[in-house]
Amino acid sequence: MLGIYAFQKFSTIDFPGRLAAILWFSGCNMRCPYCYNPDIVFGEKQLDEEDVLNFLKKRVGFLDGVVFTGGECTLYPNLYHFAKEVKEMGYEIKIDTNGLKPYTIAKLVEERLVDYIALDFKAPPEKFEWITKNKKYENFEKTLNFLINSDIDFEVRTTVHTGLLDENDINKIIEILYKKGYKNTYYLQNFFQTKKNTLGNIPPQKRKLDISKISKLVPVEFRNF
Repeated sequence: MLGIYAFQKFSTIDFPGRLAAILWFSGCNMRCPYCYNPDIVFGEKQLDEEDVLNFLKKRVGFLDGVVFTGGECTLYPNLYHFAKEVKEMGYEIKIDTNGLKPYTIAKLVEERLVDYIALDFKAPPEKFEWITKNKKYENFEKTLNFLINSDIDFEVRTTVHTGLLDENDINKIIEILYKKGYKNTYYLQNFFQTKKNTLGNIPPQKRKLDISKISKLVPVEFRNF
């Protein structure tokens, strides 16, 4: 049964600018070979909603937000109603998602049940199925297009495993984001967590990425050229 697999009561780094609790939801509709959380992906519900809600009630005024992550939190059947209860306590909500459930994400955004979204751009279209074992790149693209045209705060990020993605792949993703009008920060998360290299303000068509020098999170800021 899908549900809340694990619960972290406090974090200062997972929700930008907020003190937040983190909820990990079981299940995922991808099978990326570098997955950080296979136990959660293949796991089942471990915690009841009521227990989590009771804890959050006691932390009103001490915490700012709650992060829904996974696994893939948008697979949770009761996500909408659960998010509504969390929001009614006054918390902000951040969702980490792979973007394959565009209508679920759109509903949460339109109903003001989410405040920040981190969208994983796993791979360019031609490598998407090979890496994720899922054929529905168009679902991810629907989510990306929706978020770009909405007023929700969100970021796009990619995990770079050098055995799966190279500089050309990252440049293809950057070009897609640029052409779609993405204006926020694009984050690269290095699977191997090696040295740091900031790409700076080079136009997308001229960016050449040295994968071996990416830090865990490197912001790539888009500018008008």
